[in-house]
Amino acid sequence: MAVGPATLPSMYSVDGIRIGVASAGIKKPGRKDVVVFEVCEDASVAGVFTTNAFCAAPVVISKDHLAQGNVRYFLINTGNANAGTGKQGLADAYECCDLLAAEVGLTRSAVLPFSTGVIGEPLPVAKIAAAIPQAVENLSAYQWEAAASGIMTTDTRPKGATKKIEIDGQTVTISGISKGAGMIMPNMATMLGFIGTDAAVEPQLLQEILTDAANKSFNRITIDGDTSTNDSCMLIATGRSGAIVSSSDTEALNLFVEAINEVMLEIALAIVKDGEGATKLVTVSVESAVTQEEALKTAYTVAHSPLVKTALFASDPNWGRILAAVGRAGIENFDLETLKIYLDDVCIVENGGRAASYTEDAGQAVMNQENILIRIVLNRGDVNETVWTTDLSHEYVTINADYRS
Repeated sequence: MAVGPATLPSMYSVDGIRIGVASAGIKKPGRKDVVVFEVCEDASVAGVFTTNAFCAAPVVISKDHLAQGNVRYFLINTGNANAGTGKQGLADAYECCDLLAAEVGLTRSAVLPFSTGVIGEPLPVAKIAAAIPQAVENLSAYQWEAAASGIMTTDTRPKGATKKIEIDGQTVTISGISKGAGMIMPNMATMLGFIGTDAAVEPQLLQEILTDAANKSFNRITIDGDTSTNDSCMLIATGRSGAIVSSSDTEALNLFVEAINEVMLEIALAIVKDGEGATKLVTVSVESAVTQEEALKTAYTVAHSPLVKTALFASDPNWGRILAAVGRAGIENFDLETLKIYLDDVCIVENGGRAASYTEDAGQAVMNQENILIRIVLNRGDVNETVWTTDLSHEYVTINADYRS
């Protein structure tokens, strides 16, 4: 199941980035499950990672190698997360870095490893080792679509977004891919994201742009409330277009940031639309909160409620479940008389109870939709926040009950 059409755009290549895809047969024989990104010299690379205390071995190593500032390659495998694997997991990830580094004539610190799949199982280093030469051999600027498929796990379709903008007379390309369908929760989720641009951006500014963009996209989506061990999102700026983005040129910076935000939100929402068992894309918007914390706490309480999510799956306008979730969100000094809740434009709650104008037919019409907006107006302040989630279906349980098979 998934929401909306399974459309992957024709991805623009990014000058300074080449991608190779290979089959290691980690989980399924013949499946393309190893992806290599090659980054040109002098490119800037930024990253954001999971906050899970049990972060996977590749996350530990990627953060360390990224800090050393000599990144030239990404090595990505699916089918195995290399998480919860202790010292052996670190040794295995380092060995994979060494293997790729030897293949291209560099040192291990030039390689960032990324893994996604089953937690707690040893990384099949021998299989990955056999696939690395094949991935390096077919490095090409035109493999974004193949890479989008190569990083999938329980995803039902590849995910990508691409666009071109003009900065100071230069054409700037931005392309990004993502994977993820379950164990999705902010503070990164069980997702991988790789975005590339040919603009020139110095590393510290690029990191600031990525962190802010992630907070508006990948850190605002949730499928099931589970923060993964492996989440990573990387942004590469090769500088090959000749366009320079700097904090001193506000106009160029704003254009670039807007474009990055658009691409990252598109590939983040693609994850929600492809949520495990998802049949609906649900936007939870909280308006007029006192603080960002209050707004997000309210939004996530609704988005994570099993009762709300199962009602959404059933297309049941059981608005009392939404009301109850808002009520237990922990809002201090909450004046129920000022609260309003809407399903799209249908007011369901006002003046402390069901809206006088509400009808079951109107609520049912909204709940029958594939895309649903739950709008919560607190009327307490001027802070607005939005998160995106899915319904909770029988298929979600089936997928995760059979995940290791």
